[in-house]
Amino acid sequence: MMAGDAAAETKVWMDGEIVDAGRARVSVLDHGLLYGDGIFEGIRARARKVFRLDDHLARLVASAKAIALELPLPVSSIRDVVLDTIRALGSDEAYVRLVVTRGEGPLGVDPLTCVEPRVICIGTRRSFLPDDRAAAGIALVTVSSRRPAPDALDPKVKSLNYLQSCMAKLEARRRGADDALILNGRGFVAESSVANVFIVTGSDLSTPPSADGCLEGITRRTVLELAPSLDLRAGERTLSRADLLRADEVFITGTGVGIVPVRSLDGQPIGEGGPGPAASRLRAAYTDLARSSGAPF
Repeated sequence: MMAGDAAAETKVWMDGEIVDAGRARVSVLDHGLLYGDGIFEGIRARARKVFRLDDHLARLVASAKAIALELPLPVSSIRDVVLDTIRALGSDEAYVRLVVTRGEGPLGVDPLTCVEPRVICIGTRRSFLPDDRAAAGIALVTVSSRRPAPDALDPKVKSLNYLQSCMAKLEARRRGADDALILNGRGFVAESSVANVFIVTGSDLSTPPSADGCLEGITRRTVLELAPSLDLRAGERTLSRADLLRADEVFITGTGVGIVPVRSLDGQPIGEGGPGPAASRLRAAYTDLARSSGAPF
């Protein structure tokens, strides 16, 4: 159950019904709860439009196939679930967490004991990072835990297994930073706790490839598409921590936070120690695009 204002600003679709968050219930035998056996998408709505909804649903389908999870509803019906949940909020802006779990089953990790996957859609007005803080930039620290290799846990699958991200965020916050920089087993940059990482060097914009341990984010893709219109040469390449420290700018991207400049890494300033021009221009272009396109609700 959520407390006070947060519960009042959150609606949940479950089993064909939309309820307040405080009334939503999941079985203690659900494999999503017990074993992280499920998938999800974070989706953003602005100005009464859901940004890149079909792209999110396509990634949900791909994640489901990767873990042999049969979606219990047609994609068209899941799309309607998302739109109906946002409408129930009665807000022009929303963040949606669309979740599909393996469903209930007896104790034990065997997925075949679960016979009915479950769809849950959570809509909230909550902002992950206030606009003024996002514009001012955040501090990152390099955390001790490493991102598993793709042959251990494929980063292209947006699963419910986010324990490493939780621990990375906890370490970063305890060390006085806003977020974590996570490296892979070879010591190269993977991503932040829940967002992709970009660097700007001159007119070059770079972000790690999925093989280095990052999710192929929807916002990440949008930035790569927007870059040429802003005279930036964009592409993927393996990055080291040193590449970030000597970059002109660093920023992170994600559905929940949008585009957020990084002002420092491990206590050392990035560039001039504040938001850079490329990130500011990309942030403005991204916001305009998200407000002017998408599925209306």
